Amino acid sequence: MKVTPFETYRTYLSMKSHFTNPKFDFFKYGGKSRATMTSFNKRKDKYWFEKTSRKYSDQEVLDFLLSNFVIADNPQNLWIGEIINSGERNYADWMRRKQSLTYLFKEQSEKLLSENELQTVFDCSKGHPVILKKYLGGEISLETLTILEKVFSFVRDFDKKLTDPVWETVSLKIKKYIPFININVFNYKKILKEVISNGS
Repeated sequence: MKVTPFETYRTYLSMKSHFTNPKFDFFKYGGKSRATMTSFNKRKDKYWFEKTSRKYSDQEVLDFLLSNFVIADNPQNLWIGEIINSGERNYADWMRRKQSLTYLFKEQSEKLLSENELQTVFDCSKGHPVILKKYLGGEISLETLTILEKVFSFVRDFDKKLTDPVWETVSLKIKKYIPFININVFNYKKILKEVISNGS
């Protein structure tokens, strides 16, 4: 189903609020925002919303915007100009990761656990834990990090122990991304058990 340019604009605003405002929930508000047609018509980048709504279906618009907010270092600063420049590439990369989610998770977990013991991966006693360093260094995708949170629920513990802005940004991103990651957690626990037993 195709969406109107105004609906695309509202989804963009709602997605931005979701990834930047700890209290806003995209799903609770049904992906809507309080935007008005007047404010939309005044935007200089209105043409981009028109073009995007013609190009993508309802679900694709949502996925396209999601892929760009999850890749942004700071979603607060993500503006349409950046999406125009690198949005298509980000979307293609995100689609690839989504399609090979199980393979990526297994591969990244194997590398992570071949170099570190499981308990040391989540150790915050000396500052940033291994798992966070690997994510910041690009060795672990946000998807793998989010799946590991679904399995181990480490974020709450990190929130208590780490008080720096780098972790705060990553923590919010994980919490906001989790509802979009629909997986069978049991299957991923099974993969992890295999990885650990093969490595021992």
